[in-house]
Amino acid sequence: MSRASSSEKPLHWVGSSKKDLLAFPEEVIDDIGYALGVVQLGGTSPSAKSWKVEGPGVLEIVKGFRGDAYRVVYSVRFKEAVYVLHCFQKKSPSGYQHGEERYEVDS
Repeated sequence: MSRASSSEKPLHWVGSSKKDLLAFPEEVIDDIGYALGVVQLGGTSPSAKSWKVEGPGVLEIVKGFRGDAYRVVYSVRFKEAVYVLHCFQKKSPSGYQHGEERYEVDS
């Protein structure tokens, strides 16, 4: 039995996005893969949020794991497919940024 259905949009990987995703920890890959599957079927993952850098139709899935944030940016602007634009790991700094100021977190 084929997993794909007529309502399931294909994923198109841009640049090194697939290779970058596969370098993530297995648990992160599983969770993001599930979230992308929801997107392929026309839904929105609860872990997705609008990616303001690119405007409407571009979203970001964020998965925290062992103090790091793993992110996948994708586009649903085109009705024929979901485009995975960028996959990356954002390491947590010792503090956090807010506007122009930096706040240190006491350990």
